[in-house]
Amino acid sequence: MVVCESDSPLQEKRNRFMKKMLAAHMSAAPTLVAWLGGTVLVERLCSLWPPAILVLAILCAACCLLSGRGGPARHTLPTEGKAVFITGCDSGFGKATAKRLDALGFEVFASVLDLSGPGAVELQRTCSSHLTLLQMDITLPQDIQRALLIVKAKLGLRGLWGLVNNAGVCVNFGDAELSLTSNYRGCMEVNFFGTLNVTKTFLPLLRQAQGRLVTISSPSGEQPFPCLAAYGASKAALGMFISTLRQELDPWGVKVSTIFPSAFKTGLSSNSEYWEKQYKNFVQSLSPELLEEYGEEYLLETKELFQRHAKTAPEDLSPVVNTITEALVSLKPKVRYYSGPGVGLMYFIYNYFPLSVSDKFLQRLFVKKKIIPRALRKQNSININNNNNNHNNNNINRIEK
Repeated sequence: MVVCESDSPLQEKRNRFMKKMLAAHMSAAPTLVAWLGGTVLVERLCSLWPPAILVLAILCAACCLLSGRGGPARHTLPTEGKAVFITGCDSGFGKATAKRLDALGFEVFASVLDLSGPGAVELQRTCSSHLTLLQMDITLPQDIQRALLIVKAKLGLRGLWGLVNNAGVCVNFGDAELSLTSNYRGCMEVNFFGTLNVTKTFLPLLRQAQGRLVTISSPSGEQPFPCLAAYGASKAALGMFISTLRQELDPWGVKVSTIFPSAFKTGLSSNSEYWEKQYKNFVQSLSPELLEEYGEEYLLETKELFQRHAKTAPEDLSPVVNTITEALVSLKPKVRYYSGPGVGLMYFIYNYFPLSVSDKFLQRLFVKKKIIPRALRKQNSININNNNNNHNNNNINRIEK
């Protein structure tokens, strides 16, 4: 007697398994079809009437914000006996955070590039004796090690409750193609490798205290902001490093938070001399070929847009300082904080809308460029002339016929 393969027990098991798999996929089909249909509908609506979609997004974001208000007051941890190390306290978020944490009773270690600079002098004048100023360039390992020894000497057997990675730099502005490799390396040295070295150096003290690691990142590390490729790439690398640490440090009891602030007026961002110097260095670094293809008028507009954006940015840094403080004292700190006007709406559109809508939103929000590169203008002019000639030739042919 010959037994067919289909009659074997193994084949019967395979058939039953395939039927179950098929049934599972068929049961999920309506949901999948509905999701695909909804996506197509949203994309069509976005292409036909973007203002309506933006209004809907604003309403949804407003509802989310309102729903988060009015709840019970959050309990916070005591600050007495807790020490926090903050990088980049010469100005901006770092200096403002050092003042706030000192006022709350933390023992603050504030690193600055220049101990005799105006930021350091102001902190020394306005803060209590619990604040210690340290000169530290986060790109120099010897500076980091010297700071570690000072902190250990002050803390004794205590651990470090908080490390706030605030120091960062945006080396230059401009299209990704126009930026020198040295610009990319400059951003990476400070924003990624510098922060990496500081974090690894102080992690044993954080683990000892089962404390908090708070890092200031940027939406440009997750979204494609025009003309910020070098800065965004360094923040993207930093984001992956911090996200990995968050999982690895969880068994040690260390809580890790990342803050994504919107644009604020900090440091040299509102200094016209700074922008002029940046622009001069930017233009001088370009090859004659690239300068000709893009055109100096295109580069000049980019500089003016950056400068205008910096001048109109909010000066009140309290939204970011508040989120840093919350990440340090909250019983259950968030993994991610979105701080500042517009950043919540930006992420809402980025996460739930087609990329075409998100890209246009970022372009309008950040640099509203009107001038296109010179080579493209010439090409468009040639195309228009060719189209006009073809149109005239067609009219002549019709008349002759």
